[in-house]
Amino acid sequence: MSEQITTGTSWHLTGDWFDVCKCAIPCPCTFAQPPTYGDCDGVLAWHIREGNYGDVRLDDLNVVIVASFNGDVWTGTHTDPYAAVFLDERADEEQRGALQAVFGGEAGGWPAQFVGMFHPEMRGMDVVPIHVEIDEDLAGWRAEIPDRVTASAEALTGPTTPDGARVQLHNAPGAEVGPGQVATWGRATTDRANAFGFSWDRSGKSSKYFPFDWSGPD
Repeated sequence: MSEQITTGTSWHLTGDWFDVCKCAIPCPCTFAQPPTYGDCDGVLAWHIREGNYGDVRLDDLNVVIVASFNGDVWTGTHTDPYAAVFLDERADEEQRGALQAVFGGEAGGWPAQFVGMFHPEMRGMDVVPIHVEIDEDLAGWRAEIPDRVTASAEALTGPTTPDGARVQLHNAPGAEVGPGQVATWGRATTDRANAFGFSWDRSGKSSKYFPFDWSGPD
């Protein structure tokens, strides 16, 4: 481990986050409510637009997590939390160490709060090719790990939505990226996983996009 990849290091990441999950639209988790069917599983994807962990640059790297749980995460009454982590194969050893420190919660900031609340049992980690794409107008978003994970969604719309407008939520009580960001609602067009014991293939369920802006260690 490099000297820079230690707890206490100052860091800052900004970028894009989205999920696709088994909940009905809109996902109740974002309203700090229990999942639609009492349990949930899904794909969470991050694209770092700009980032640094000390002197280690993290621009343009991706992270994907596949997870499942029962009950309400936000009240701490959930059970059976499981997760598996995928790191971008383009990251070098220092960058991978930095990503692990941030997303594992050891580096502080919002991820530490979320990991402390969710406290998953880890099923595995792998370094893989990850493709993440976010439409600039938020018409859709997608992530893929070949043969293992495919997650894509289109912006939610309906008969009374103005053309080109996005369905959004401010001040979400259960924002997975932390407070202060705006959710854009979507409909999953593909939600498929086959990795580390996670297995599903569906479409038409909930998806939402959030920008994220994190820093630590405070």
